Amino acid sequence: MPPVVGITAYAEQVRWGEAWDLPATLLPQHYVDSVAAAGAVPLLLPPVAGITGALDRLDGLLLAGGGDIDPGRYGAPTGTHTAGVQAGRDTAEVDLLAGALARGLPVLGVCRGMQLLNVCRGGTLNQHVPDVVGHTGHRQRTGIFDTHPVTVAEYSRTARVLGRTMLDVPTYHHQSVAALGRNVSATAWAEDGTVEAIEYTDVFNVLGVQWHPEMGTDPTLFTWLTERAGEGASDH
Repeated sequence: MPPVVGITAYAEQVRWGEAWDLPATLLPQHYVDSVAAAGAVPLLLPPVAGITGALDRLDGLLLAGGGDIDPGRYGAPTGTHTAGVQAGRDTAEVDLLAGALARGLPVLGVCRGMQLLNVCRGGTLNQHVPDVVGHTGHRQRTGIFDTHPVTVAEYSRTARVLGRTMLDVPTYHHQSVAALGRNVSATAWAEDGTVEAIEYTDVFNVLGVQWHPEMGTDPTLFTWLTERAGEGASDH
């Protein structure tokens, strides 16, 4: 049986068809397609109370991108550029991550998901990257995933997974990792010093990337997640 990878989803007001404008559980199809192409069964995880009940059915967890994390979770006031905060999603994903770690499931954090990995270990975020680096290169155009180069630490787990230390990545974010949390190591950086990848140093199967691999052509991270999830599934 193929492993099952849960992907955290959004709760948003959505329009579709000729008549419908309703609250919906939403996830860009690229996440689903990327997980499925890697050989796993994708399962959407809506941000609802009790969603951790799904963890016993999962073999891996993908923390997807989305709106900003509540700055109160890392002890900061809300900045003027912070937007899209959803307390229910924050709570659901924090609980899912804790449950996944307790079960030894592999976890991949993408964009917001990487930031959540850091915040859950006591780390902090820069609430608006242009204020820190002085340019908008990490989110150049509205709704467009432009690319920029990233350098990966040579002997890191991230480099071993990716198979290289230099790459161009699809990006779309306006927040970034500031202070690293407990047992969190930065493993990749943009040219301006923005942290682009992290690892948990005390947990082998946890990686986070600030970019959006689902919007690119390199399946490596999804292959890694699926392979690790498959190893756990074989033990069930």
